[in-house]
Amino acid sequence: MEKLPKTNIPEIFKRKQSNLVGVLENLGQTIIPDLGSLESQHDFRTPEFEEFNGKSDSLFFNDGQRRIDFVLVYEDESRKETSKKGTNEKQRRKRQAYESNLICHGLQLEATRSVLDDKLVFVKVHAPWEVLCTYAEIMHIKLPLKPNDLKNRSSAFGTLNWFTKVLSVDESIIKPEQEFFTAPFEKNRMNDFYIVDRDAFFNPATRSRIVYFILSRVKYQLINNVSKFGINRLVNSGIYKAAFPLHDCKFRRQSEDPSCPNERYLLYREWAHPRSIYKKQPLDLIRKYYGEKIGIYFAWLGYYTQMLLLAAVVGVACFLYGYLNQDNCTWSKEVCHPDIGGKIIMCPQCDRLCPFWKLNITCESSKKLCIFDSFGTLVFAVFMGVWVTLFLEFWKRRQAELEYEWDTVELQQEEQARPEYEARCTHVVINEITQEEERIPFTAWGKCIRITLCASAVFFWILLIIASVIGIIVYRLSVFIVFSAKLPKNINGTDPIQKYLTPQTATSITASIISFIIIMILNTIYEKVAIMITNFELPRTQTDYENSLTMKMFLFQFVNYYSSCFYIAFFKGKFVGYPGDPVYWLGKYRNEECDPGGCLLELTTQLTIIMGGKAIWNNIQEVLLPWIMNLIGRFHRVSGSEKITPRWEQDYHLQPMGKLGLFYEYLEMIIQFGFVTLFVASFPLAPLLALVNNILEIRVDAWKLTTQFRRLVPEKAQDIGAWQPIMQGIAILAVVTNAMIIAFTSDMIPRLVYYWSFSVPPYGDHTSYTMEGYINNTLSIFKVADFKNKSKGNPYSELGNHTTCRYRDFRYPPGHPQEYKHNIYYWHVIAAKLAFIIVMEHIIYSVKFFISYAIPDVSKRTKSKIQREKYLTQKLLHENHLKDMTKNMGVIAERMIEAVDNNLRPKLE
Repeated sequence: MEKLPKTNIPEIFKRKQSNLVGVLENLGQTIIPDLGSLESQHDFRTPEFEEFNGKSDSLFFNDGQRRIDFVLVYEDESRKETSKKGTNEKQRRKRQAYESNLICHGLQLEATRSVLDDKLVFVKVHAPWEVLCTYAEIMHIKLPLKPNDLKNRSSAFGTLNWFTKVLSVDESIIKPEQEFFTAPFEKNRMNDFYIVDRDAFFNPATRSRIVYFILSRVKYQLINNVSKFGINRLVNSGIYKAAFPLHDCKFRRQSEDPSCPNERYLLYREWAHPRSIYKKQPLDLIRKYYGEKIGIYFAWLGYYTQMLLLAAVVGVACFLYGYLNQDNCTWSKEVCHPDIGGKIIMCPQCDRLCPFWKLNITCESSKKLCIFDSFGTLVFAVFMGVWVTLFLEFWKRRQAELEYEWDTVELQQEEQARPEYEARCTHVVINEITQEEERIPFTAWGKCIRITLCASAVFFWILLIIASVIGIIVYRLSVFIVFSAKLPKNINGTDPIQKYLTPQTATSITASIISFIIIMILNTIYEKVAIMITNFELPRTQTDYENSLTMKMFLFQFVNYYSSCFYIAFFKGKFVGYPGDPVYWLGKYRNEECDPGGCLLELTTQLTIIMGGKAIWNNIQEVLLPWIMNLIGRFHRVSGSEKITPRWEQDYHLQPMGKLGLFYEYLEMIIQFGFVTLFVASFPLAPLLALVNNILEIRVDAWKLTTQFRRLVPEKAQDIGAWQPIMQGIAILAVVTNAMIIAFTSDMIPRLVYYWSFSVPPYGDHTSYTMEGYINNTLSIFKVADFKNKSKGNPYSELGNHTTCRYRDFRYPPGHPQEYKHNIYYWHVIAAKLAFIIVMEHIIYSVKFFISYAIPDVSKRTKSKIQREKYLTQKLLHENHLKDMTKNMGVIAERMIEAVDNNLRPKLE
């Protein structure tokens, strides 16, 4: 292919442009606007075709000099066997116009046909030095000024340093990056920057980022004064099949090119390989290869996993405390005792077909409940309220350090508008700050209308999810009757099936499966709807776009995943009435009741199922699916080991990550974070499960990125975006949910009230504080003859001489002046529960706010580094500017002296 001389670069590149829209508009004047006016292919400037040179690891054009910064892939229409000639011709002309405009923008193209499939064409894109410099200034990319001579403070803990060194990546394999003072690039101050080698000044990630910036804004069609532009739209419409930057080498072996840094190979060996599971992550290399956006995700995930270690240790300790003390659980012994629980006959839990049953049937579940419903649960809930605050505050400090190290401190001010936003900027307004004209996509009234419509759409879908949750609840209520009729019924509970598969268990399992299926279906639909809503909302920057989409998706997922847990924890068994006057759901279905021990064990089971099922499903989606797709792709390709496949073709056959790939990684972890914090009082082992999952998740994600997916376009990111306030909201809500779980879902408060008030006179018969008699005290008496409809009560012959049954509530017995009304014990318990919630919330919130105040978001050391670097950078730029001015003034003075001398000399002579 003929090399493009510098004169081919438009003149606009040679002038400084402060307004990106103006640059693109001026550049747009040099391109071909209307495809209908083009008579033939010769009206376009197109790349020449070159044969593959046979070097499989080459990252350069065929001349071996120009580096490949991006690759575009399309299918040659002339070799397609299809009848849609008109459509193919339109696609070809759009593509040719686009490539012609790329050349007019200064990019250099080289086309090569596929080695394995003649229909595929790979267009390699190279950005020359002038183009890189121009767009580095437009994008405000920070580049090195001089090496950073600020020394890091060494730790005084020698043993800790030795232990850390064992866990760290070997510096002889992955060498530490050299630190530089940096500043936004300016072409007219190019001499101020640390340019040792032009080819290495812009690293591959920065080059790809600049080229993608251009590809996303170049036009290819103009119809009725509406521009169509951008590689994303071309790929979505099928004009191009793919667009991606190249991996630098194969992941299993190093490149044959001695100048290749082999960063992909190093990442796979020291990060993604299972043998590196115990090592720290090479965050600097991850950031260098994939960009700050990927780097900050893995930094956050690694820090979250480290903090989970402490929570998991405390959680296991609380679990062991409950497990070791379950034999001392007095109320469980009473349930299992044949003379206590074996003689207590419980009332039916539904109107028809449900039998009477003996309390000792729940013996096994009561023993398990003793493990989780113990004093350790309270301690762990308080601890987790403090832990989540420590995690969030220390992460802010760590994030501030990464912002300094990765030069993203002032990223928000540097971020440019999205090309989709720029294309819609048709309204001219006066900027209140600069008092200059600027273009915006819509007026304030139009923005208000869009926000209202978007909020209404989100609210509608939230209501749809709530409707599906109500449907699941109705299913639970109706199918419980069916299982009660079909499953074995024996009042003594001697049937083995009845022992392990009760109507409640069968109902919960089937409801969970149906709920999971509905969640997956609605997730798929809502993902597309959320993207459509966010596109219509038209956020200005990419960060604004992602934050808006994040909030919409999280609201949906929050209702989706947590609704069943909230129902079990706070609604099931709370509004059931009593056997003679039950409460009906929708006037038809009798509300579900909890076991005599409460719904805490069912909530624990639900959490275990959802967390485990979600982890398995995500691994299938994230790991197994791309691996199978790549495997199928290999079988469909032309076989033949004699054919050498170039680097760009190897990468093309990998799976694309997709725009929302990282979004779903965050969403998966935030949903897990919610399970670990919101309902941890019911399941102390949740942090341990999350810890094990995250240790594997880091390496699985790393393996997936380095081996199964194409290289992502590197993107800048200052922080984790909207996920930070979401976690803070979850942390605040977690205090309330855990306090309410202990108060209303577990039996801890009723037991404490009985122990301190009702086990001794005047309410109790014992002479000292004890838990004996607790079960009998918490089960109210109901007279079978008082059933409103005898057929509903369905009294079995097994009752014998018994005329009463028991139910879980605090009500006066039949024959009392206030029969079936709440007794004094009930009001004591309610008062104690409310008091507990208020006290626990205030204590934990007070500690949280104190910790937040005591721990600054940015450490003093990091703040000093930022100020020191900013000072030295300004000083350096100022000194260089003064040198230039002094030099220029010296030249001017010399010329003036020379001019004066030339004028005076003739007069003196």
